[in-house]
Amino acid sequence: MAAQPTHPLRRARVWLAGLALAPLLIVAAFLLLAWIGAALPRNPGWSEPERGITIMVETNGVHTGIVMPVVSRVKDWRTTFPSAGEPRPLDGQLPTHIAIGWGEKEVFLNTPTWGDLKLSTAARIVLHGGEGLMRVGHYVQPLPSDHHRPVTLRPAEYARLVERIEAALPALPALPPGAERRTYPSYELGARNYDARGRYTLTNTCNQWVGDVLAYAGMRMGVWTPLAGGVMRWVEEPEPGAPVPR
Repeated sequence: MAAQPTHPLRRARVWLAGLALAPLLIVAAFLLLAWIGAALPRNPGWSEPERGITIMVETNGVHTGIVMPVVSRVKDWRTTFPSAGEPRPLDGQLPTHIAIGWGEKEVFLNTPTWGDLKLSTAARIVLHGGEGLMRVGHYVQPLPSDHHRPVTLRPAEYARLVERIEAALPALPALPPGAERRTYPSYELGARNYDARGRYTLTNTCNQWVGDVLAYAGMRMGVWTPLAGGVMRWVEEPEPGAPVPR
């Protein structure tokens, strides 16, 4: 008996169901690959030294950043980010630490909260990516917590960390004496935004940038860390009563 032809309406329903499922399958595939990539370590033999320069890896659950002392025996960040040597507008205190984060320029400059993210901006980032921007926060003696996890690096490792961060900044053109890098206001209180190299994409996210910087320094870190959890899984939570990093 000959097979009955598929009714056009039924074929249309199948196509529509496939189109509806496609975004879910793409998201599921992205999450699975992100989980696998974050579980595969770079620098698997690394161990944290007892002494050195202590940084923090911070997260708000979506975005990660690197917190460092303004001045150490390896680097004085005031020479790179003049705002690190200025009193904070909130309380007039001089920062003891800076928090470095890298991300998409339009989001950093014009999206105060996730609720303000425009669909057009999100679609552009997904399809085409966006320009990079560096956000610099200014802290006074930040306390260790689950969201601010201390890690000690050897001086040579910290020097590589500094090298990789500064490589993300565009070279300063020939400017008159006293001229500084261009900065932009931030919706994050007390922070400043600086121009940065690199292009933000779904495969090169803010968290991937942090993971790459830490791995370049020598830390054990996942191969692909597009999500915050992929970075933080490699940084131990501080013990209760852990001292403030210096």
